[in-house]
Amino acid sequence: MKLKQDDVILFIGDSITDVGRNREDGYNLGSGYPLMVAGALSARYPELQLQFLNRGIGGNKIGDLKERWETDCLDLKPNVVSILIGINDTWHAIGQDKFATADYLDFFEATYRQLLEDVRNQLDAQIVILEPFVLSEPIDRLEWRKDLDPRIQIVRRLANEFATDFIPLDGLLNEMGMKTSYAYLTGDDGVHPTTAGHGIIAQEWLKRVD
Repeated sequence: MKLKQDDVILFIGDSITDVGRNREDGYNLGSGYPLMVAGALSARYPELQLQFLNRGIGGNKIGDLKERWETDCLDLKPNVVSILIGINDTWHAIGQDKFATADYLDFFEATYRQLLEDVRNQLDAQIVILEPFVLSEPIDRLEWRKDLDPRIQIVRRLANEFATDFIPLDGLLNEMGMKTSYAYLTGDDGVHPTTAGHGIIAQEWLKRVD
């Protein structure tokens, strides 16, 4: 990924991106990986005067993202669109008939593809896709794999199809969790990153910048 003068970098997704941002302040970045990336890039390239926006909203699924895609993405005319979405599509379906069904996964893929096509057709923007993830503790998170693993494969296919920058967070964070501890990276729920977890995500994001 190459950045240029006055580029607008948009982070969009769910609570993992939101991280307590003040939604009344359009320039507030929250306290997670978007803030870390913004700080690092601003220090690395002060002459570019980059602008950073966070439009993560806690609890969002792919359908929620679609509903606000025009307002929170296309209308902002970003030069870089960074997307992390999908864990709530799994989490919110636990115990429901649609969990891990072909129709439910097909909806995810079709909707995600439409969002990417909108960016490609309406913006001159680079895309960064971060795959959804869940760590292996608490132990019941292993059951989530029935729905999440095919969802991750969908995201990987789309990243390849649209030739985006891609960050394979699920494998990366689980491997790191085995070396340290899962709780060190995502606290007690296997989903929401700690400061260390956000730091790793930011570090991987920054590796995609030339």
